[in-house]
Amino acid sequence: MHCSLEQIANRIKAAKKVAIFTHMRPDGDAYGSAFALSCALDTLGIENCVCVESDVPSNLAFIKGLENAKKQPPTDCDLIVTVDCSDEQRLGALSDAFLTAVRKKIDTINVDHHVSNTRFAKWNYVRECSANCMNVATLIEYLGAPIDKKTAEYLFVGLLTDSGAFSHDDVTEEVFLLAAKCATAGVDVRYYQYNLFKKQTKQRAALFAKTMGKMRYYFDGRFAVIVITRQALEECGADQSMTEGFVDFPLNVDTVEIAAAVLEMKKGQYKISLRSKTYADVNKIASTYGGGGHVRASGCMLFGEMEEVLDKLSYTVSQYLE
Repeated sequence: MHCSLEQIANRIKAAKKVAIFTHMRPDGDAYGSAFALSCALDTLGIENCVCVESDVPSNLAFIKGLENAKKQPPTDCDLIVTVDCSDEQRLGALSDAFLTAVRKKIDTINVDHHVSNTRFAKWNYVRECSANCMNVATLIEYLGAPIDKKTAEYLFVGLLTDSGAFSHDDVTEEVFLLAAKCATAGVDVRYYQYNLFKKQTKQRAALFAKTMGKMRYYFDGRFAVIVITRQALEECGADQSMTEGFVDFPLNVDTVEIAAAVLEMKKGQYKISLRSKTYADVNKIASTYGGGGHVRASGCMLFGEMEEVLDKLSYTVSQYLE
């Protein structure tokens, strides 16, 4: 059922113990949405915890508090809130706990901003916008909790990462108004800009150089692909989280409309990150393979041999190039 954020706030305030879930391999908006909401519930005296299936990625490890996320939810919560997650399968290892809660008639809430959201919870609020932290910020206002410095820092992380440092074409006045509110609350804008988009280890720099030096172009340069293999990660002493943001570089090539980063997760399995510049709907491309996300930024998984995967992907992409 679709409902308003005001209705969701009223349901949350009636809960005794809340578990906040977000998607597997969480990014800044996922963590930011979850922990900003958790801060608000702490202020209101509502017992809660953030649950994430994986460890904190190295690129976000500088953000205080993320290490407090639990991998398993408490068994006695009476409400589960998912944030920045388009369907229950994206919860990864937490999807079983979510489905168990559904069977037990425990209330579930879904607050998200992905066009591909399946409205999988009992109560759903889905609004397309630059970052889900924007939806969460409004929810916090309905909850009657203040946006203090700690809450604002989490909101700003989500806002900054999912808007591409305010560079995406869905950046609106609302984005800047929330950023201004975060700055007013005491967020150090330079600190987060530097740590999220500029700071990098020698290992990441080496991996970046190795990856971009082998960029492939298709269709007169309108489609660019970078491939990150497990061997390259090992040779550079890097981990998968260090590839965050790699896909944005090929999109900066003037002829490129669609860019893809192909990350080898294990033999025969590849995580595909897709971006587009002006007109191509990469959500439709990702949806072809069971993925999804946004019109300009989406992802999916592909399986097979590397060249076979690239052939399938390039053929699908060709259908969405003018």
